[in-house]
Amino acid sequence: MLPSLYSGISGLRANQQKLNVVANNIANSSTTGFKTQSMNFEDMISQNLSDPSAPVNEGIGGVNGKQSGLGVKVGGISTDFTNGSMQSTNRNLDFALDGTGYFVVSPNGGTDEYYTRDGAFVLDKDGSLLTQEGDHVMGYVLDDTTRNPTVPLSTKSLSIMQYYTSATNGSNTDTGNPGDKVSSFSVGKDGSITVKVANGNSYKVGQIALASFQNEGGLVKMGGNLYKTSPNSGDATYGTSGDGSFGDINQGMLEMSNVDLAQQFTDMIIAQRAFQANGKIISTDDEVLQDLVNLKR
Repeated sequence: MLPSLYSGISGLRANQQKLNVVANNIANSSTTGFKTQSMNFEDMISQNLSDPSAPVNEGIGGVNGKQSGLGVKVGGISTDFTNGSMQSTNRNLDFALDGTGYFVVSPNGGTDEYYTRDGAFVLDKDGSLLTQEGDHVMGYVLDDTTRNPTVPLSTKSLSIMQYYTSATNGSNTDTGNPGDKVSSFSVGKDGSITVKVANGNSYKVGQIALASFQNEGGLVKMGGNLYKTSPNSGDATYGTSGDGSFGDINQGMLEMSNVDLAQQFTDMIIAQRAFQANGKIISTDDEVLQDLVNLKR
C-alpha cells in the first residue's frame, strides 16, 4: 500500500481537529471570559531510506541520510490567556478582572475548588453570592481581627444578607430592625464588599478572594467557564485584588472573550484548504492503485 495514502489520512485527521478548535473559538466568541485556543502540528516518524555517513580520510565525502516522512499529528493545543476587552453592564453583581487572577468558586462551600474569569454573579434567597450555575463565590469574611489573605481557604462562602447591625452580625430574616436593612452594597477594586443600611451606617462584610497559578496553561477546562488545577498547573496562590500580584476587580463590567474573529476565519480557510489538499492526495493515490490493478488486464 502507498505510504502517501496514510500520510493523507493523517493530514485529514489533523486538519479536522484544527477545524474543531477554530469552530469552538468562533462558537465562544461571545462567551464571558473565554480564552482562545490554537493548535500546532508536528511531523510523524520518518522512514530511513539510507543512513548518513561521515567523510572517509582521503576518500569519499560524507553522505546525508535519506528520510521519507509518514504524515502529521497534533503537536499541542495551547490557550491564549491574555485579557479580553471589558464591557460595561451597569449591573452591580457583574465583576470583571482587569489583570491576573481567577475568582475562586466552589459547589459545596470550599471542599472542592474551581476557578473562573466569569464574574456574572447572582444572589440566592439566603444572600449567598453565587455563579450562574449555583457555585459559591469564595472570599474572606471580615471581622474585628486582621485576616491573612495568603492562607489558602481560610476563605469562606460570601454572602450579602438583608440585615446588618455590625460587620459580624447579620440576619436574612424578615424580623430585623428596619433601620438595619441593607439599602445598597458596593464592591471596591480590591474586592471588598461594603453594605449600607437604612440608618446610614456602612459595614465592610467581606472581600472576594482571587487565585493565580505558576502555569495557567496547565489548567483543565471543566465546562461552564470553570477551570481546575492539574499536576502541571501548580497549586493555587491566594490573595486579593490589587495587592501587587492580582488585577483590579471592576464592578458593573464583564470581561469579554479574547477571540479575534478575523484570525479565526483566516485559520479556518487555511485548515479547509489543507484538508482539501490532503483529500486530493488520497484521490491521487486511488488513481495510482487503480492503474496498478489495471496492469493485469
